[in-house]
Amino acid sequence: MTRLLTVFSGLAGALGVALWAMSAHRAGSEVLSTAANFLLLHASAFLALAVANHVRLLARGWLMLAVGLLIIGLALFSGDLSARVFLNDRLFPMAAPTGGTLLLLGWLVLALGGLVSRPPKG
Repeated sequence: MTRLLTVFSGLAGALGVALWAMSAHRAGSEVLSTAANFLLLHASAFLALAVANHVRLLARGWLMLAVGLLIIGLALFSGDLSARVFLNDRLFPMAAPTGGTLLLLGWLVLALGGLVSRPPKG
């Protein structure tokens, strides 16, 4: 899990930087900039979650659920915003709001997992 989260961190960071650079060269691409910002913010979050997994800060089930929601939510949200710019179309109706909702749920699951998980002994 730690390795997978590190990979997602790197991918989200690279995509975020690429989209941010592209948004700087496209007139009226605030939507692309928003997608880039979400990717960059979550790149750091995935790296922090990798550390949390390594030190067993959260119970594995809570962490896996939160990470799953965050990854799917980020893919839908940023993917839909990017598709609007590059494809001039949406992924599917309500993709971005669905992704945003999943991101919110992922963060809430993370918070709840932090409340109910027991700290590691040692």
